[in-house]
Amino acid sequence: MHEAILQLGRFTGLEAKIASTVEDFRRFGFGTDAAFSSLIAEVDGEFAGLCLFFPIFSTWLGRPGVYVQDLYVDERFRGRRIGERLLREVAGWSHQRGGVYLRLAVDVDNVSAQGFYERLGIGWLDSDRDHGAYGEAFLALARTTTN
Repeated sequence: MHEAILQLGRFTGLEAKIASTVEDFRRFGFGTDAAFSSLIAEVDGEFAGLCLFFPIFSTWLGRPGVYVQDLYVDERFRGRRIGERLLREVAGWSHQRGGVYLRLAVDVDNVSAQGFYERLGIGWLDSDRDHGAYGEAFLALARTTTN
């Protein structure tokens, strides 16, 4: 899984931003409190792709959904609908648990992925804008308490 994320980073030109380790995946991806789930695709016993995801909930819809954190298909296997199959499996997984939607984010420069998602009916959301607190901003937020 971690190697797939490194390959995704290379493909998007963002490998230098990846700080995760194999140990991070082991620690947070397995056991009773796993932070994520994943599907791995293989072709003839070879790694072909990865979809890493986790359940989410919409307070507005009052229903669960699924967030796809990463989707990666090895270059050797692109064009075989592996990414589509992985997304369909994840959507089905969510639907079986009452899910009614799928969300994901795409790097603004990854135009090919944007087109791929749009062809599958995964549209751009004009109504939302992602915000994030990372590093020191997150720590300051986490340390601040109100009385």
